[in-house]
Amino acid sequence: MSLTIRPLTHEDRAPWAALWRDYLTFYETTLPQEIYDATFARLTDPHAVERGALVAELDGQLIGLVHYIFHAHNWRIEDVCYLQDLFVSEAARGTGAGRALIEGVYALADAHGTPNVYWMTQAFNATARQLYDRIATLTPFIKYTRS
Repeated sequence: MSLTIRPLTHEDRAPWAALWRDYLTFYETTLPQEIYDATFARLTDPHAVERGALVAELDGQLIGLVHYIFHAHNWRIEDVCYLQDLFVSEAARGTGAGRALIEGVYALADAHGTPNVYWMTQAFNATARQLYDRIATLTPFIKYTRS
């Protein structure tokens, strides 16, 4: 079995959409087709350097994805990187794909001169949090949002 982490391409549309749908289902969310279309277009636009996506490929099949966004931060000179979505298919969990996707974002952030990478997860996501606790630092922040 050969695990590869690589940028999302236009040819990945169907398997990316299936993975993202499964990710959204995990978080009990659905989105209209126009959001899928706009998101995929943004993630694969070579001129949209502030955002992107990596995929995990195992033996020719996409098994995971990660979306990231670089943005300014008022407490830093350099940008920061928000790891927005991370998902590995249920059948591929335990292969190291989740860790490899996060490390792929870390490498992109380092190359971008952006050492700070952050993300959020829900408190009930115990399986993912076991990984996150090994490769990042839990912060005490609580998220508020206006919807």
